[in-house]
Amino acid sequence: MSSAAPPTAEPARSQRADELLIELFLTHEGHQDPHSRYRELHELAPVHQSGSGDVVLCRYDDCRALLRDDRFGKNLQPRGVPGAEDPAAMEFRRQRAEELADAPVSMLLLNPPDHTRIRSLVNRAFTPRRVEQLRGHIEALAEECFDAMAEARDLDLLDALGFPLPVAVIGELVGVPRADWPHFRYLMSYATLTLETGATVEELEVAERCGREAWHYFVELVAEKRRHPADDLLSAMIEVSDGDGDRLGEGELIAQANLMFAAGFETTTNLIGNGVAALLRNPDQLELLRTRPDLVPSATEEMLRYDSPVQIDARSALEPAEVKGIECDTGARVITLLGAANRDPTHWQDPDRFDVTRDEGPPMSFASGIHYCLGANLARAEGQVVVAGLLRRFRHMEITADLVNRQRLTLRGYERIPMRVVPA
Repeated sequence: MSSAAPPTAEPARSQRADELLIELFLTHEGHQDPHSRYRELHELAPVHQSGSGDVVLCRYDDCRALLRDDRFGKNLQPRGVPGAEDPAAMEFRRQRAEELADAPVSMLLLNPPDHTRIRSLVNRAFTPRRVEQLRGHIEALAEECFDAMAEARDLDLLDALGFPLPVAVIGELVGVPRADWPHFRYLMSYATLTLETGATVEELEVAERCGREAWHYFVELVAEKRRHPADDLLSAMIEVSDGDGDRLGEGELIAQANLMFAAGFETTTNLIGNGVAALLRNPDQLELLRTRPDLVPSATEEMLRYDSPVQIDARSALEPAEVKGIECDTGARVITLLGAANRDPTHWQDPDRFDVTRDEGPPMSFASGIHYCLGANLARAEGQVVVAGLLRRFRHMEITADLVNRQRLTLRGYERIPMRVVPA
C-alpha cells in the first residue's frame, strides 16, 4: 500500500494554517493562547504563504535571517490580517497613510539610508554607558515600588510595579516631567493599537487621536528643552539636532522622542508582567532562583523568550526575492512570528518549558538586524532589577485570580495581575 499523502493533504494543510493565523490575529482564544497555535504551525506549516499572499515564518533561524536580509525593509502601506482583511479598517489605514505620506516618522518605520542616519544620530545620545549608569537609579526607583507593595500586600503587579518602574526610568531618561507620566499610560496604550493588524476602525480612530496628542506634547516639550536644557536624552538629542554635520530635523527629533518614550515603558511593562507571571506559575523555578540568585540574568532572558512582550514583526520585499523557496515580488509582505520563533522546537530544547537555567542563545524578542531594539539593554537591566528585588524583598508571592491577556497579539501583555505578597 502506498504511503504517499493524498492529493488533498497540501490544500488542507494550507487551509488549516490560514485558520490558525486568523485565530491568532483576530480571536479572543488566539490572543489568550497563541502558543498552542504556534505549536501547530511549527508542525503543520513552519513556512507558509497565506491566502492573502503574505509569507509567514515561525522558525527561529528563518525569522532571524529574514530580519537581517537587506532585500527586505519597512513598508508604510497598510496591510490587513492574512486572509481576513477588515475593509473598513483597511480603508481607514489607507487614507491615514496618504495623509502622512510626507510626514516625519520614527526610525521604527524607516529603511536605509534614512534609518541609518537617524539611528546613528540617536545612538550618540542613547549610549550603552548612559544605560549602565542608570542601573543604580533603576534599583532605587524599584525600591520605592517594593516599599509600596510591602505595605499593600494585595495588589495589581502592573499598577504597583509593571507600569511605574519603566515609566519612571524612561521618563527621567528622556526628560518627560513626572507629573505627565500617568497620562502617557493611557495615550501610549491606545496609540500603539496601530501596530495591531486586527484593530477595528473605532480602535484606530482612538489610536490616531492619542498619537496626535502625544505628538503635540513632544512639540511643546522640545521647545521647553531648547529654552532650558537638562541632563536628559531629549536635551542631548536636541544638541545633536542643532549641531554641525548630520542633524535631526525638527519633525524627526519629535518622532524619535515619541518612539523612545512609548517603547521604553510599553514593552517593558509587559516584560515585567509576563515574566513575573511565568515565574509565579512555575514555583520550582522560583525556588531555584531563591537558592541561585546568580541565575537572575538567565531567568530574565527566559522571561523574554517564554512569553515575549513583542510577538510579531514584518518586512516587505524591496526587490524581487525568494524566501524559503517562495518567490516574493516587490512589496510582498513577510511576517515573522517572534513569539513562535521563541518556542521553535528546532532551536530550543523543550521550548514550552519555563527554565531559568536555559542557555541556548538570545531570544528573538528584540528582533534582529538593523531594527534590533535600541533599548534592549535597558529592558534587560530593568528585568534583572525586578527579579532580584522581588526575591529579596518578598518571601512569598502568589497570583490571586485568573489572568486575562489584552486583546492584542503584536504587543502581548495582561490586563491585570492580581497578587499577594508577604515581605521577607
